[in-house]
Amino acid sequence: MVERVMLMGPGSTGPLNARLIAAAYRDEQEATDKVVRLGSAIDAYLFASPVPYEFARKAGVLTMPATFVPLGGASLHEALLRSTLDDRYDPTRASLDVLNRTDVVEAYSEVDLPVDGIHVHEELTTTAQLTSFHEGLWRRKATRMAITCVRGVAERLEAIGVPVVRLRPTNAGVRSALQTAGLLGAHHRLEEAQLGVVVVDVPTLRDSSRRSTPRYWREELRLSLHRLLLQEAHRINATAHRLDDHSFMVTATRGSLVTATEGFRQPPFVERIKAELGIAIEVGIGMGRTTQDAETHARAALNRAQASRQSFAVDREGRSLVPAQRAPARQSSEPLRTKGRETLTRLSAKIAEEDGPLVVDAENAGRMLGVTSRTARRLLRTLVEEGLAWPLPPNRTLQPGRPRQLYRLIVEKLDKNAAGK
Repeated sequence: MVERVMLMGPGSTGPLNARLIAAAYRDEQEATDKVVRLGSAIDAYLFASPVPYEFARKAGVLTMPATFVPLGGASLHEALLRSTLDDRYDPTRASLDVLNRTDVVEAYSEVDLPVDGIHVHEELTTTAQLTSFHEGLWRRKATRMAITCVRGVAERLEAIGVPVVRLRPTNAGVRSALQTAGLLGAHHRLEEAQLGVVVVDVPTLRDSSRRSTPRYWREELRLSLHRLLLQEAHRINATAHRLDDHSFMVTATRGSLVTATEGFRQPPFVERIKAELGIAIEVGIGMGRTTQDAETHARAALNRAQASRQSFAVDREGRSLVPAQRAPARQSSEPLRTKGRETLTRLSAKIAEEDGPLVVDAENAGRMLGVTSRTARRLLRTLVEEGLAWPLPPNRTLQPGRPRQLYRLIVEKLDKNAAGK
């Protein structure tokens, strides 16, 4: 069947100039593995029948548009015609599988055949179960023949003597399916080339209450952020530029953003910036027909993300692109804040004892708190997220290796909290 589709392919997809890639298999269930192997190398899937399509769909491996060569309609009419012309078959007392019962009744009515004696198994199950369905009805003399969409079922029924007709796609059905697959692939290409904008907002630079921080530190942070975003943008064939004092914009295509976000499941750039700079960023992604439209949608997505912490991407119609998932129960942030204040209190007490500066790194903080440097680094990042510490520019030295990350502890926050209480 795959060879037949390949031979009919040239000219069948119209002016789309599509290229067909063959993926033959011995059993319909192998189609799932074929889809996984092809990956993103294609723009649309065309299955030889609804059977392999259903196996792939239920396995959850379809990441591109997909369709199949239909076996209802003309194919079923052709099978009924063959049955009426052969004395071994009686289509008025038949069992059918996979097809929708409504479609079967419609096809029978169109050729003036009664439907009182037909039995339809609509659900796609294993070859053994479908074979048992047909065989059981035949042995009970409830039917006189079987009509199946599955080659393996036809072979098993023939081996035990059950009269069987296998549905075969018509040439017209193959050509129509090829045209549909070509259109799906072309539409997918257009969708992937759609303009996308990412707005990156940095709360650390936006918060007016932190203006007391040195200007050089803020400029250093902006430069470091811009450098990282340029690297990430280059990786996905995009561009990045600064919008204002606390935000940046990355311009890309939908296809490149799908890759960077794992199908809009994870906001881009967040983890790397947190790991390398120790700060949190907020991201909004928007699609549009123009850069202005895409930026407008990206800002709307950013507002949604700040409000719900879930929907960080919207399409050009303003609908969420983030796959639906069950939201985890939100935990109160008060324990974290309390823990952050406790950490800052302990560190400030140790510094006061040693009469040292309010600037520490992970190694010194770990020594003061009696924990490992790795744990101390995590605690310091928590302080940054809670506004209780500032990450300073890395301490550059002539020695090889990664420079030390310094943090300035904001012990003034402890005094304010105490006064408020």
